Amino acid sequence: MISKRIQNMIPSATLEQAAKIAELKNQGIQIIGFNVGEPDYNTPTNIIQKAEEAYHLGLTKYTPAAGMVALREVICQKFRKEYGLDYAPKEVLVSAGAKQSLTNALMAIVDPGDEVIILTPCWVSYLEMVKLAEGVPVLVPLEENDGFRLDVAKIRKNISEKTKAIIINSPNNPTGAVYSKEDLRQLGQMAVEHDFYIISDEIYEFLVYEGEKNVCVAALSPEIKEKTITINGMSKAYAMTGWRIGYAVGPTQIIKGMADYQGNTTTSPNTPAQYASIEALANSQESVEMMRAEFDRRRRYILERINAMKNIHCSIPKGAFYVMPNVSYFYGREYKGLTVNNSLDLANYLLEEAKIAVVTGAAFEAPDNIRISYSNSMENIEKGMDRLEAALSKLK
Repeated sequence: MISKRIQNMIPSATLEQAAKIAELKNQGIQIIGFNVGEPDYNTPTNIIQKAEEAYHLGLTKYTPAAGMVALREVICQKFRKEYGLDYAPKEVLVSAGAKQSLTNALMAIVDPGDEVIILTPCWVSYLEMVKLAEGVPVLVPLEENDGFRLDVAKIRKNISEKTKAIIINSPNNPTGAVYSKEDLRQLGQMAVEHDFYIISDEIYEFLVYEGEKNVCVAALSPEIKEKTITINGMSKAYAMTGWRIGYAVGPTQIIKGMADYQGNTTTSPNTPAQYASIEALANSQESVEMMRAEFDRRRRYILERINAMKNIHCSIPKGAFYVMPNVSYFYGREYKGLTVNNSLDLANYLLEEAKIAVVTGAAFEAPDNIRISYSNSMENIEKGMDRLEAALSKLK
């Protein structure tokens, strides 16, 4: 009999949909995918070459469970250079992707019944990670008409004696929101005052636009640093999603607990990928800026197109590579006998009628919206927006 923890787990909507789209493509149906959150670029050549070098040199054995010391040292250098933060290698854990780092953090700090605040809309896996750690997710909705800004007052109202942590994600998936330094400072002060941890998912840190900059929460004060576990990884900025390298930095005791848990589950991360990650972090960041500039160009185009369409509107995202338009106008409308009752119905309608793949906002606790990823070619984005506009106009 399957365990209750697995029975209670909701499968990832984005991965489930990706499997359905792959099936359609195998049938020869051409789908424009706006559903998957990964760069459409290949990993930069210098990074690939470093992994190849590791293979040829026989650097394919286990590393310490917490990751190679050399990689952890480079991560420390990154935080010192970019945020003025001093970490030692013992305060760094390298994992098989940022998702594992997040899971490690929750398993290390959450006891059964502890509450973890999650801001919504949120990435699909946060709730399930908290539940698997036997914690209680406490959902705090952010307002679309305020650009999904971090609402410190609303968070404060949801703090209780059982609050163990809050998970934040800026730049944000799925909204693209970038939280302000002042709002994050107030949140950090609350964490110190009420003695809970901030798990700050900063995986999209370099994908920011319109003059925005990522604010590293741990850099706001020494006291806030002691309450912050920063999560990051190689996937988004370096187009290394399949390499599965993420990392966490934080208080020594917490990182040790996370490393102990990882040592009893997956052991160490992929060794050649760790060597490649040293190359990515320590050397030229030119490829990162090239991708960021192209994502910005696509962002501006897709916003212009969506906000020019009838009966659909979208807040202005300033980070990541997603837009999250409000599509609630179309609920209750139909085409050829098919009635759209919610965002899942609309996502399915667009897949069937327009041959474009978007993700239902319900997967992110945002039932009035859909998520569209612009990590696709400009040619596909142009075609996709034409198809989206045509399909929506048919709903009456």
